[in-house]
Amino acid sequence: MTISKGIEGGLTSEINMTPMIDVLLVLLIIFMVIVPAMPRGESALVPRPANGHETQPSEAVVLEVLKGAGDEATFRINQQATSRAELPARLGAIYANRARRVLYVKGDDQLSFSQIAEVIDISHAAGVDHVGLMTPKVLRGL
Repeated sequence: MTISKGIEGGLTSEINMTPMIDVLLVLLIIFMVIVPAMPRGESALVPRPANGHETQPSEAVVLEVLKGAGDEATFRINQQATSRAELPARLGAIYANRARRVLYVKGDDQLSFSQIAEVIDISHAAGVDHVGLMTPKVLRGL
């Protein structure tokens, strides 16, 4: 900031813009470098049909999250019903001796995604490495 005497003898102040522009450019460069390194979210694998006929691998584990009574979700692992309380133990037992820890989640479209995300968190805690989301488009083989 510079201070100079005006015509009447009073002091006037003017802001020097050069340091402010320098600081602005440095901040702009910092944000341009940081933004691409920020995490984007949960990565998910989408199952692909092998020959167009088969929609899931033979040893794949499919966890279906279905709408139950009220807003409650019911669960089935490979067509076998299970409760929410025993879901982590069942997934842990299934993936205890597997080298390839991939789980396919098939969610009911009437459930909120937060209920599906909770199931994904439970599966990661049970030892699942990759979670694939089965969508109606994938099930049709497109």
